[in-house]
Amino acid sequence: MRVGLFVTCLADMMRPSIGFAALQLLQRAGCEVVVPQTQTCCGQPGWNAGDKPAAGALAQKLIGEFADCDYVVLPSGSCAGMIKTHYAELLDDSPLWQSRAAALSARTYELSDFLVSVLKVATVPGQYRGCVTYHDACSGLRELGIKAQPRQLLGLLPGLRLAEMADCETCCGFGGAFSVKFGDISAKMADSKCEHVQQMVQQQGASAVVLGDLGCMLNIEGRLRACGDTNTAVLHWAEVLAGKQGVVTESMSEPEA
Repeated sequence: MRVGLFVTCLADMMRPSIGFAALQLLQRAGCEVVVPQTQTCCGQPGWNAGDKPAAGALAQKLIGEFADCDYVVLPSGSCAGMIKTHYAELLDDSPLWQSRAAALSARTYELSDFLVSVLKVATVPGQYRGCVTYHDACSGLRELGIKAQPRQLLGLLPGLRLAEMADCETCCGFGGAFSVKFGDISAKMADSKCEHVQQMVQQQGASAVVLGDLGCMLNIEGRLRACGDTNTAVLHWAEVLAGKQGVVTESMSEPEA
């Protein structure tokens, strides 16, 4: 099984340990993993901003880069959602590219869904002792139905206890360009999310909030730190499963020597 790993530009630039965790989990499950070195962005920022030509060019580039893969897997619900739910509309001015987009969409998966639904993994390599709480990122939850899958995977770690926070499905306020255009509203939403996280810290002894989209991670972690919480970890669930919590590594797109 040849699996193309789309790292996402945000993970590559800001938290490459997520990409390496995804790579480890896929390889451990027996996949032949390829990471195209020319990959960049899925086009979502341009699409959300109304720049269809720029987003379309990136979509065509991505389709070509992963054309020979049996599956394409992403550790991000928002980027996976872009490919699976928006590429057909994005490329609707070309029947050829729309057809290629539909073919790619059919074999594209968010990482937790792929591990659970396709690979049906029963063990994971990481270790975690303690309590965590979970935030459901909007795109993965609402566009792809990512809810039970990461929780099922976290349940494979015998030392981990999951305490569900209030309003775990409520937006953290990031929303891509939303947090830039409507900063005051976004900050209030982030404050509310952080209050729920801190309730789990105080009431359940949670040491981390775990989730599946880096944009939300950066938003929540930034707000927690601004509010004086320097202890609660903000982790991608793949980092937890692979035992790479908070590890900073070199960019996955670094050219080979």
